[in-house]
Amino acid sequence: MISREPTLERLATAKSLLLTPFGLDETHLARALNEIKAHKVDEADLYFQYTRSEGWSLEEGIVKTGSFSIDQGVGVRAVSGEKTAFAYSDDISEASLLDAARTVRTISNAAKSARVKTATQKIAGARSLYTAVDPISTLDSQTKVDLLGKVERMARAKDPRVAQVMAGLAAEYDVVLVARADGTIAADVRPLVRLSVTVIAEQKGRREVGSGGGGGRFGLAYFSDAQIQEYVDQAVHAALTNLDARPAPAGEMTVVLGSGWPGILLHEAIGHGLEGDFNRKGSSAFSGRIGQRVAAKGVTVLDDGTISDRRGSLNVDDEGNASQRNVLIEDGILKGYIQDSMNARLMGVAPTGNGRRESYAHVPMPRMTNTYMLGGDKAPEEIVKSIKKGLYATNFGGGQVDITSGKFVFSASEAYWVENGKILYPVKGATIVGSGPECLKRVSMIGNDMKLDPGVGTCGKEGQSVPVGVGQPTLRIDGLTVGGTA
Repeated sequence: MISREPTLERLATAKSLLLTPFGLDETHLARALNEIKAHKVDEADLYFQYTRSEGWSLEEGIVKTGSFSIDQGVGVRAVSGEKTAFAYSDDISEASLLDAARTVRTISNAAKSARVKTATQKIAGARSLYTAVDPISTLDSQTKVDLLGKVERMARAKDPRVAQVMAGLAAEYDVVLVARADGTIAADVRPLVRLSVTVIAEQKGRREVGSGGGGGRFGLAYFSDAQIQEYVDQAVHAALTNLDARPAPAGEMTVVLGSGWPGILLHEAIGHGLEGDFNRKGSSAFSGRIGQRVAAKGVTVLDDGTISDRRGSLNVDDEGNASQRNVLIEDGILKGYIQDSMNARLMGVAPTGNGRRESYAHVPMPRMTNTYMLGGDKAPEEIVKSIKKGLYATNFGGGQVDITSGKFVFSASEAYWVENGKILYPVKGATIVGSGPECLKRVSMIGNDMKLDPGVGTCGKEGQSVPVGVGQPTLRIDGLTVGGTA
């Protein structure tokens, strides 16, 4: 058997699922795009998608629910200046494709062109960051059920105070095909899996929750016994820690953030403010500040969609552009924003491989992939020991941010009170309040333990959700406001 180059292999897979069964080929795509270009537009594209997903959940010792779904369709877009016209259909056919194309071309009031030049087709450059595996088929149904049962047994064996265990296993096989008006055609085959573990521990009438889990772009065989045990240990540890937690003190204080998942604060408080659409419109706290100092020295923030097997990584984005490693802040200086094609064109810069959409039924916009801060030179133990009085937050729950002001509020799901460099006791109910730009300027120590999250993040923006990654080293931030319950 002769294997093809991965980019061509992915393109062949996409055509076999999204074009051939419906009697379509590249000539039909070109015809639809030419219909759009009959009126003057700046950009136009077709986005075909086939998604097969499966989920299983365990509660009260049994697998209570299982789900399986298949979705497919095409989105058709035309862009003229700042205006976007968009139509989509779950009917993939030449008739619906041409109908959608004629609908979206009305965005331009320009007269019809006398001649339409057909663009020469070119295959977009792409990366090979993950295998084109169908993760749903990597384990049979009984093995998936057994895996969840194993989570239950491991969690209960960990500690007698574990009163309830909930677990979920999800797998998705996503195939996309993008055809652009400039003749570019791109495809991707995106596996995605996730295992989540939640435990409730009880002691003397008090009940607390802890969670763990992870995943990425690979098959379900990734969840070995050792990996499952790691997730279970995380969840049980968090729940037991919170059983002993005291009310959190409030006030302005030094806050140390742990490595890994606490990077969600970086994602929300800073990352969204660096997305191109907000900055083009001048509505971000970072608008017009490229080349200026926006953070303390030593702070370097990247958005990197090129990390192998990561939940937020992409071979190509949802506009057919190759993903990139984008340096957003370097040694405290703002270097650039993350861009989709439209905002990049309007701002006079190149796209950064960050055009993302939830599905064929949504328009693309600038979105993060894997956003993280690079490590420094301090040992994490040294950073914790430097706290005279303050909070050490190792895990976060929900949060929200105002893009215009940069102000954020986050709740810590696992945190500790520290005095004179010693961790005294866990605390509960701590919220971190601050401003993204100001928070970056107050970073005074950066750990050498940069870590990415285990693969659990989902980002929401304007009603669309996409998988993302976050990460950071241990960080000391001075003078943050902590809202507590004490």
